Amino acid sequence: MNYRAVFKCIAGCEGEYDLEQAIYRCPKCGDLLEVAHDLAALKQHSADEWKKTFDGRYKRTEWPFGSAVWGKKEWVVPGVRDENIVSMDEGGTNLMWAERFGRELGMDELWIKMCGQSHTGSFKDLGMTVLVSVVRQMIADGKSVRAVACASTGDTSASLAAYGAAADIPTIVILPRGKVSTAQLVQPLANGALVLSLDTDFDGCMAIVQRLSAEEGVYLANSMNSLRLEGQKTVGIEIVQQFDWSVPDVIIIPGGNLGNVSALGAGFDMMEALGLISKRPRLVVAQAAAANPLYLAFKNKWEFQPVTAKPTLASAIQIGNPVSVKKAIRTLQKYNGIVEQATEAELADASARADLTGMFNCPHTGVALAALLKLRERGQIGPRDRVVVVSTANGLKFTDFKVAYHSSTLSGVPTTRANKPVDLPNDYDAVRRAIDTAEERIHAAQ
Repeated sequence: MNYRAVFKCIAGCEGEYDLEQAIYRCPKCGDLLEVAHDLAALKQHSADEWKKTFDGRYKRTEWPFGSAVWGKKEWVVPGVRDENIVSMDEGGTNLMWAERFGRELGMDELWIKMCGQSHTGSFKDLGMTVLVSVVRQMIADGKSVRAVACASTGDTSASLAAYGAAADIPTIVILPRGKVSTAQLVQPLANGALVLSLDTDFDGCMAIVQRLSAEEGVYLANSMNSLRLEGQKTVGIEIVQQFDWSVPDVIIIPGGNLGNVSALGAGFDMMEALGLISKRPRLVVAQAAAANPLYLAFKNKWEFQPVTAKPTLASAIQIGNPVSVKKAIRTLQKYNGIVEQATEAELADASARADLTGMFNCPHTGVALAALLKLRERGQIGPRDRVVVVSTANGLKFTDFKVAYHSSTLSGVPTTRANKPVDLPNDYDAVRRAIDTAEERIHAAQ
């Protein structure tokens, strides 16, 4: 069947715009756009038929449906021709039962959605495959696109550079100098992007890239471009699919520029509209206390004011003026949402505590875990609630954070769970004594 999707204004202004048009805001009111689907056409298949279709494609080899994003193509961007799709088998990431950590918190079902297992190590791949595929089709159809550009605190730049390189499309990434990890910085360099390191923060980089994208031929790849969110919304659909089409009670996600939570809500909206689900989860956004404009708005009856973000270990969410804030607030109001914050000490300790149960968390996941701990302590999350924490990036991209924690060199942050190597001579007796001492400490702690 011929399914259709277009851009429409989130404020409800009349008019619709082709997905292959380089447009990011409503020309009438200046608000953001969103992708609107022809639900009437999609409803010609029953909910059970969609479930069977998506399950039959999931992680299979038929192009392009092996990707967990493109396996839901009709719900994402149905008009992209298969030959223009740029995919690296994104999605399909592990939904891990965090049994031991959950048990320590008195919870029966704590799950971690491991989005960092994607191609470039973050959930950004889910949206970037969609955006770059549409750009590739634009070029194939004769439209002029000289380069694709983004502002980034690390993960977006890595994803754009990788997918741009695969599609042979020049990419420009603008980063705040000194505010991304070494691993994040080297990813776009390795993929051949033009990397511009600016003496500013993310909000400053975002202002520059928006001006740049106003020029003809430079296409904007940040999440204010709703194509990104169409890919990212599949994480919510995939979570439900992995639970055999059952909805969890609570989902906790870190929030910076706030496209992620609005994308999460969009996925659940679509499943509900098409009859695949009959309940909604409660959505929780976790912010670093150093960059917490949404948390402050939540505490002030959703009255939003931007802030100047302070340095935080969770560098990818060090954003004081999030572009997608209106979408995020609308989503949280609909999904009985909560916003919680975490201090630097809280996020570092939560990350380390969870690591001791077998994880290896990025600092942004640490923010979400710290929010989980607070909500559990206050009784806002119950012992039998099925809870999913979205881990947005691979911990291996943040080894600087891990090394600093375990060497106790994080400025102003207590590292009570630091685990330092024990230097010994090449002597068996010294090794034996060290093991005995460690065992004594463990028994004493118990």
